[in-house]
Amino acid sequence: MAKKREPSTEELQQVQHERTTEEHDAVGSSMTVDEEHQHQRRAEKSAYLERMLDKRRRSEQGDRDRD
Repeated sequence: MAKKREPSTEELQQVQHERTTEEHDAVGSSMTVDEEHQHQRRAEKSAYLERMLDKRRRSEQGDRDRD
């Protein structure tokens, strides 16, 4: 059985960037304050994950540069 391909760091980072943007956009169209806070928290989490993936990407590049 063939293994499923793991997404690259860049692909994962792009997904997080899209989620961050979507959640920021959803804040403005929230119907309640609770819903607005929920979208804001999701946007913050996605932005955090995006930053961590950027850190991972830079580390991977550094590893390749040393080879």
